[in-house]
Amino acid sequence: MAEHKDPVAGQDDVDAVTRAVLTASRVLVAVSASSLAEVEDRVTLPQFRMLVALSSRGTTKLVALAELLRVAPSTAMRMADRLIAAGLVDRQTNPHNRRETLLTLTDEGRRIVASVTSRRRRELAAVVERLSPDRRAALIEALTAFNEAGGEPPVPPTDIDVPYPLGWADLAAPPLPSDQR
Repeated sequence: MAEHKDPVAGQDDVDAVTRAVLTASRVLVAVSASSLAEVEDRVTLPQFRMLVALSSRGTTKLVALAELLRVAPSTAMRMADRLIAAGLVDRQTNPHNRRETLLTLTDEGRRIVASVTSRRRRELAAVVERLSPDRRAALIEALTAFNEAGGEPPVPPTDIDVPYPLGWADLAAPPLPSDQR
């Protein structure tokens, strides 16, 4: 018979906390995948990441977007080409530097990001509603500390359309030389 350990007994155990976070990440990945299901015929997960990056950044240079997404510029260009063909992204030449390509979301691209984000928020709220008020308060405290340790900024309180930093991707990326910013 499998032995069940008391989760409170291992509170200071890094391995126990890591296992709990990994388990929670499965829930979060499942919610993320479910929230993308309504657009999966139009947008892949990597393409959606590009849409979210453009949503949070506004008009962005292709090279900067590639670095943010940690893909080669040629990969970012192929992703952008597909999103442009789908009517979700617009491309223009930078009027200040004709060698640079600028990308921006179309209204339809913004609608897709808003729709998926709203659905994800509803699905997460449904999970959180199953917790007691005391557990919710503890979860806020624990996740706030976890997010701060990971360098992740808080999500805006509602689905308002305002740019906000992407967090760990920003911190993990090496700084650009001043001539490439």
